[in-house]
Amino acid sequence: MKTRVISGIFIVIFTLGLVWLGDLYLAGALLAISICAYFELCHATKVSEPGKVNALEVVTSIVIAGYYALVYFVNNPLYSMLVIVLLLIIHMFVYVLAYPKYHADQIMKSYFSFVYAPVMLSFITMTRQMSGKLDTDANIIGFYAVWMIFISAWFSDTMAYFTGVCIGKHKAFPVLSPKKTIEGCVGGICGGALGGYLYGLVLTKCGVMGSEIILPFVLLGFVGSIVGMIGDLAASAIKRNYEIKDYGKIIPGHGGFMDRFDSIIFTAPLVYILATFFIL
Repeated sequence: MKTRVISGIFIVIFTLGLVWLGDLYLAGALLAISICAYFELCHATKVSEPGKVNALEVVTSIVIAGYYALVYFVNNPLYSMLVIVLLLIIHMFVYVLAYPKYHADQIMKSYFSFVYAPVMLSFITMTRQMSGKLDTDANIIGFYAVWMIFISAWFSDTMAYFTGVCIGKHKAFPVLSPKKTIEGCVGGICGGALGGYLYGLVLTKCGVMGSEIILPFVLLGFVGSIVGMIGDLAASAIKRNYEIKDYGKIIPGHGGFMDRFDSIIFTAPLVYILATFFIL
């Protein structure tokens, strides 16, 4: 438990520092995390043999690097979408030329792993780089909106845990996650909304934004917490399907990046989408 707490604190501080700095620091770190998370998923779903790396994973790693370069330097969702489609074509290209070396399951799992981790995580950078009509400085909207990705997930996780421990009685997902209760889930959703409210209130009191920003942040926290829970449960479901405890061992006490960022992976694109409609 001590190792887990220390690692958790370090990860939070490291993450907050990177988000604050933004620019290449954040994009570079997310690129490294994304590649690691991609390999964790591939190994978990048996895209390659244990301890080995195949051509699909090598090609996809190169595409991930190119994808993040486009996200950072071009910052145009259209080009990012084209890369996502291009990788599918590349996968099928490898599949056909190397046939029957790779099975259709490997192709689908590799492509799924690319979208699940690298693409979803890239929305952190995309949110950080957002700019809009409320800007008084370059990308200031993105700087404040990006924190909601973490606030909604972390507030939700914390409130869900304490609510579940204190008053949790009714199992929410008895087969998938026996420890999760309905009371804990409700507490987590309320926690995400509360986090958004407090964050919006602080920005308002500090004169950074007007009071009209509070409601959108509450909405981001509310919906983000729900989606974050789904992300957590989805990652757990995959582990149960493949009978593994953790995705990796790179983070002491936590496992792999997929174990630690499972909620963030889902809240990132959700916050980006909602911020685009309700803040810009």
